Amino acid sequence: MEPLKHECGVAMVRLLKPLSYYEKKYGTWMYGLNKLYLLMEKQHNRGQEGAGLACVKMQAAPGEEFMFRQRGLGGGAIQEIFGNVHKELADFTSEQLHDADFAARYVPFAGEIYMGHLRYSTTGKSGLSYVHPFLRRSNWRAKNLCICANFNMTNVMEIFNEIAVKGQHPRMVSDTYILLEQLGHRLDRESERCFVEAKKLGLENMDITRYIEDNINLCNVLKKAAPVWDGGYVLCGVTGSGEMFTMRDPWGIRPAFYYKDDELMVVASERPVIQTALDVEADMVHELQPGQGIFMNKCGEVRTEQVIEAKKYAACSFERVYFSRGSDKDIYNERKELGRTLVEPILKAVNNELDNTVFGYIPNTAEAAYYGMLQGFNEYLNQQKAEDIEKLGANVTHEKLHEILSRRIRAEKVAWKDIKMRTFIAEGNSRNDLAAHVYDITYGSVRPDVDNLVVIDDSIVRGTTLRESIIRIMDRLHPRRIVVVSSSPQVRYPDYYGIDMAHMEEFIAFRAAIELHKERGIEARLDVIYQRCKAQLNLPKEQVVNYVRDVYEPFTSEDISEKMAEMLRPEGVTTEIHIVYQSIEGLHKACPHSPGDWYFSGHYPTPGGNKRVNEAFVNFYENSYKTK
Repeated sequence: MEPLKHECGVAMVRLLKPLSYYEKKYGTWMYGLNKLYLLMEKQHNRGQEGAGLACVKMQAAPGEEFMFRQRGLGGGAIQEIFGNVHKELADFTSEQLHDADFAARYVPFAGEIYMGHLRYSTTGKSGLSYVHPFLRRSNWRAKNLCICANFNMTNVMEIFNEIAVKGQHPRMVSDTYILLEQLGHRLDRESERCFVEAKKLGLENMDITRYIEDNINLCNVLKKAAPVWDGGYVLCGVTGSGEMFTMRDPWGIRPAFYYKDDELMVVASERPVIQTALDVEADMVHELQPGQGIFMNKCGEVRTEQVIEAKKYAACSFERVYFSRGSDKDIYNERKELGRTLVEPILKAVNNELDNTVFGYIPNTAEAAYYGMLQGFNEYLNQQKAEDIEKLGANVTHEKLHEILSRRIRAEKVAWKDIKMRTFIAEGNSRNDLAAHVYDITYGSVRPDVDNLVVIDDSIVRGTTLRESIIRIMDRLHPRRIVVVSSSPQVRYPDYYGIDMAHMEEFIAFRAAIELHKERGIEARLDVIYQRCKAQLNLPKEQVVNYVRDVYEPFTSEDISEKMAEMLRPEGVTTEIHIVYQSIEGLHKACPHSPGDWYFSGHYPTPGGNKRVNEAFVNFYENSYKTK
């Protein structure tokens, strides 16, 4: 209901044939550029604040540009940057643009390596200077470095200090820029290593340069840089001499997939993106493993190496619940299973009045969970029908059988996403009134004062849209009860690995827990939790314990859900309201291959997560809780 800003998207394309090959076979040397566009468009859900692309031209001669970049801001950034690329081609004739050898030398963005990025800010920092790819320039091709990433580091200042102590003076304190400088420094050292080897071999001038470009090892660069990184990341990079790499964090938090044939290699954040863009089967697309890097040298030779030892696997479960495209075969089935396993708590919420219950969903990311929920209820109803028929025994009649078999799960298109409302009205009742019209309802789909109305969504995080829009709109149908269902568990903790969930007070689950402390007269517990968190602020991150989990310890999940329902009730709405959440156990059963659940459980996979969540509670306590 409340769109989350989240993980960015990455895409890379490396052509393995001369541009003339693609001109002859596909009618254009822009084959790689076009594939990059497809990979980025199919991942537009991962970043609507900005986009960028970079290109490396490996055939350029000295004095000619060999690295190109375009970046743009806003939801239309993909179209903007590719439009700008095509504008740069306007000065060339049709004959020149169809001469692949000419293009390989002189036409901008006619290269063998392409890198794309889609950005969602998770730090609050915005502007073109924060849009990837980031570029570090040098007159030596092998020392030019361009990177983009889907990531968030929890320990930016630690990385900053690690490079500052060596004498570097970064001009920005952002995780991408700091990583660029750190990697750039290690790339310089790797280049110098190759230079020393070349001199020992008696090489001179261009022969030294060629030796460096032929022997530089980006895995060495990453092995020196990565051990200090604490966070979830997929990092992509390319040098001016044509070396490229993609590396995944050792916990496997962020996803990365790749595909290679004899024409190209591609990397993307999601598997179905590659399947669609290249028309290949799922088993032909491979997942990069935790701590692993995939490398391709200037000659097109590919290798995978374990850059850093894999740690406890913690693939982000929110990828499965919400972020990734539902067209992936596994994700689709997992989302259905998340809905299917909610039958029992929903039945409890509607007082087992199945015949008087209408089921719907809030468009449109919850649709797969909705189908799963319906499947679960159909299975339940079939079991009931079988039992009712068995009870008839010898008294079976056509009429009784017809009555039993006629029972159906009542599924309706209850809610419609009418238009995409813009938040140009900044505050007050006018904005709330605007939010109340984001969705519309199907009048007549519910019998007034008779039917329960169950609507499912993939997540309820902040509760703002629920209070200001959804519940009020559903209430117009005058149902007997409104049951709002989340196919994922209660979001209780901030995320520090790429999702825009950083402040404790944003979460309705956290606010409900604080209110329950007040109601039950146990507020002193919050003071103790604060003191414990405060005492850890200056400890090394490896020694920090997540004491914020104690906020929830006195209450059951049902306690918190009931309190949420009270807090989210709009003024004037008297209908009975229930909120049902998926359990953490149910999440792991439905999504067995993505165990990362820190935003639900508080079990952060990295030490930096524990440190940051304690800091977040201290900030809440000092700046919000104690000031009221």
